[in-house]
Amino acid sequence: MDARVTVDTPSAALRIIPAQDAPFADVEAVFGSKGDPAHCWCQWYKIPGSDWRSVGDEALHDRLAAQLATPDAGPGLLAYDGDTPVGWCAVEPRADLVRLARSRIVVDGTQYPDFADPDVWAVTCFVVPPAHRRKGVAGALTEAAVGYARAHGARILEGYAIDPSARGKTPAADLFHGTVTMFEHAGFEEVARPTADRAIMQLRLGDDGA
Repeated sequence: MDARVTVDTPSAALRIIPAQDAPFADVEAVFGSKGDPAHCWCQWYKIPGSDWRSVGDEALHDRLAAQLATPDAGPGLLAYDGDTPVGWCAVEPRADLVRLARSRIVVDGTQYPDFADPDVWAVTCFVVPPAHRRKGVAGALTEAAVGYARAHGARILEGYAIDPSARGKTPAADLFHGTVTMFEHAGFEEVARPTADRAIMQLRLGDDGA
């Protein structure tokens, strides 16, 4: 499966394409103007913590626009229900995420002596507007991310999932990293548990006939 696919969900057939191939206005429509996505623009793991507070929302927005204008692989996929953009998934080489190695969701970079390995990719974020949640959008994006990473030479695809069963009732807006179950449905396996409610999920892309 590559990223330009149609994925059937319980409620719709979603068309998923590299976000680089979509009008940036469609990316803006998914991120919206309020809430965490509009204050991050999937830049959290790309900017060192010491610099984060000096970068405002407009600059973060412009950084994502510039990243989508380059020929580099990544940084994300966009899902459509008909002509309506309904979801975003961040997927790109893990080495591009300079802040991730120091994040508590992976404990710390010492467990990753090869953190900059360009053949390891990461799925770090899902953005689905409230009107389109609970329709399988994030799960479909996860499946498409597998094909996209494989098509661009990734050896391993990694996610940093939330385990709601260990956290209790969790608002949908707080599940933007994806859930353990969702990654498992896409073929990922848990390889580490940094905290009780956070799991590192991996899929070795060469193990399934690729």
